[in-house]
Amino acid sequence: MHKHGGDIYRNQGVVDYSANINFRGMPESVRQAAKDAIDASVCYPDPQCEKLKAAIAKKENVPAEWIFCGNGAADVIFSLMLALKPQKALLPIPSFYEYRQALESVGCQISEILLKEDEAFCLQKRFVNEIPMDTDMVCLCNPNNPTGQLIDREVLEQVADYCQKTDTCLLLDECFHDFLEEGSVHTLLPRVKENPKLFVLRAFTKMYGMAGLRLGYGICSDTELIRRMEQVTQPWNVSVPAQAAGIAAAREQEFVAVSRQMITEQKKLLLAGLEAAGAKVYGSAANYIFFRAAPGFDTRMYRAGFMVRNCGNYDGLTEGFYRIAVRGEADNRAFLQALQELEQREG
Repeated sequence: MHKHGGDIYRNQGVVDYSANINFRGMPESVRQAAKDAIDASVCYPDPQCEKLKAAIAKKENVPAEWIFCGNGAADVIFSLMLALKPQKALLPIPSFYEYRQALESVGCQISEILLKEDEAFCLQKRFVNEIPMDTDMVCLCNPNNPTGQLIDREVLEQVADYCQKTDTCLLLDECFHDFLEEGSVHTLLPRVKENPKLFVLRAFTKMYGMAGLRLGYGICSDTELIRRMEQVTQPWNVSVPAQAAGIAAAREQEFVAVSRQMITEQKKLLLAGLEAAGAKVYGSAANYIFFRAAPGFDTRMYRAGFMVRNCGNYDGLTEGFYRIAVRGEADNRAFLQALQELEQREG
């Protein structure tokens, strides 16, 4: 099993910087909706997620029939692969592991494009020319996880155009889109209508603190694909509390705006502290920071009471690359104080 961040169950008593979840937690309206739904959980959930899809459709300004809801973004990814069963796929690495896992589950042959450190792990303009002609699927993450880098808009447009012309599915993971300061510049969601080969993935997990409830969704104008996904996924895949929480979350606007502002402020604090400690920072477009530090950094910080995501198990990365979430000011100052003391002891 691939090791992820956020394993608080086997790492108690430490502050978790390994999972990229909004440090403000769940909005009160979402929390209350989930609690109120417990009594209704004696019944099966709506297998069509009708009210939830209507709420997402209003939030994203798309027709409800373009939406597929799943038990987290990973569930949506696996359902997409099972519906399409691509034979050959292209993955930039490092990136989110579940693309590979889902593709391998349907026997897909995977090609890789290495995102290079000397190019700051950014997807380059040449990428579109490196897509093999017989590729069935391309998976991109924007901003990328774990590197925190955004894909240049021109590059995104070129890849989307190429995939449409060559009948190639483009899975564009925008699960961290809500954290972007200029989100409208960095999304291809408006192009879904004209490009049925584009599948945009989003989730409530990160911004709304719903990792334990599990709720993700995909948007695609190919309604036949959405229908096939619904046929191959498990029935009742989104629980009653998750659907109720998602409906409430879709209405939240002020919470998102305030969260984005607070995360931006705290990110500046962490970036300054990391750079002062000699870390090489690469990407920080969302609510996490990707950087290089001395091997064993995560172990030393763990001893100080902070759990950092060691990114050495990502394809394309080695020991010495790390990722931390942006947390609240008290935690961040304590983290930086521990980091400073560590530097002084080892200096």
